[in-house]
Amino acid sequence: MTDATTPWALPRLVVAASASGHGKTTVATGLLAALRRRGLTVSPHKVGPDYIDPGYHALAAGRAGRNLDPFLVGADRIAPLLRHGASVPTPADVAVVEGVMGLHDGAVGRGGFASTAHVARLIDAPVLLVLDTTAQGRSAAALTLGMAAFDPAVRIGGVILNRVGSPRHETLLRDALAEVGVPVLGAVTRAAEVAAPARHLGLVPVAERAPESLAIVAALAELVESTVDLDAVLDLARTAAPLTAPAWDPLAAVGGPAGGDRPRVAVAGGPAFTFSYAETTELLAAAGADVVTVDPLRDPALPAGTRAVVIGGGFPEAYAEALAGNTALRAEVAAFDGPIVAECAGLLYLGRSLDGAPMCGRLDLTARMTGRLTLGYREAVAAADSPVTRAGEAVRGHEFHRTTTDPGHGEQAAWRWNGAAHGFVAGRVHASYLHTHWAGSPAAARRLVEACR
Repeated sequence: MTDATTPWALPRLVVAASASGHGKTTVATGLLAALRRRGLTVSPHKVGPDYIDPGYHALAAGRAGRNLDPFLVGADRIAPLLRHGASVPTPADVAVVEGVMGLHDGAVGRGGFASTAHVARLIDAPVLLVLDTTAQGRSAAALTLGMAAFDPAVRIGGVILNRVGSPRHETLLRDALAEVGVPVLGAVTRAAEVAAPARHLGLVPVAERAPESLAIVAALAELVESTVDLDAVLDLARTAAPLTAPAWDPLAAVGGPAGGDRPRVAVAGGPAFTFSYAETTELLAAAGADVVTVDPLRDPALPAGTRAVVIGGGFPEAYAEALAGNTALRAEVAAFDGPIVAECAGLLYLGRSLDGAPMCGRLDLTARMTGRLTLGYREAVAAADSPVTRAGEAVRGHEFHRTTTDPGHGEQAAWRWNGAAHGFVAGRVHASYLHTHWAGSPAAARRLVEACR
């Protein structure tokens, strides 16, 4: 790569499957770790709004895991965001993109929009298809052909056989795929599988179990090294055409830093608040903020000089008692008079209680776990002016939670979608269940910095 605008022959590939649960994360994370062990600089990416898989990717690659989601940021930003992520902090030798759900599964009601196949087209990358071969023989070849023929613009360059039952089973599968001209680049047996522990919203985030997560990533690296032809994978990645889109630039996205001093913005982190996009802090810094991290589980106070707080998503329900025990920070957040932006977990933390455990009490709501999963993309309209929105503004976001709040929205709601009000705007607080990707609405970062002044 020479600069952010000239074509860049970045080797890259997309790891996909025919459905969820077939081994995409195992293969993608193992590839990232194994390629890094070879001394390569690897850029990790994830299709869709997922926060948890990128944590494992980051651990494997040694740099931030980033999301590529056309629904949240717009199709025209996908290639620029890939190029940006592969450039920061240093240019990558190869990029590995893990898909979402099945290869052709996109936003509900929108055909293949925001699917793994859609992203593969947008970044002009070959697909490495992970096949769950449980109770399957020659039909694996037919499935592969069908996945390829469904969208001829998507190029399946090879497959990884997963959950292979025996050497004989592997031979049968390889012979069948050879018949249709699709190379097999690796085979993982059922006995060799490595799994990360799961919870009600997916895998347990890396930050919650760092030593165990390191061991899992190391095991995945060894698994891929012993079962996958890494040279063939790299050869496939090198068939990607040069990236011609210029790199996304957070400074340009926010229009340059706002005038004045650099207000300190505290962003929640630690095990209870792991859901965030790397571009959020980049945009805040580009807008002129001094971004620092606060861990509501352990830090007794906001960082000195904090003038705004951003509290993203995570699993506060798993840490409710510990969060409640940090009474000093809860009291400070309750009394804080600067702008506060909260999404999902942040909304729960600002309420009076979560499953009976006292929270900050900044918002007059109670929250509790339920047995119902609320999940999906949302097209929202801002219901009021706030530190990050202007009334009437359209935003795309995503919901992902098993909790509910009482009431479900404030006297002044944050958003409206599907004819209903959602979230809370109270003074300088903006809080709701909606997760947003600020690369798709960068004005939010600039407005928050300006609101600090």
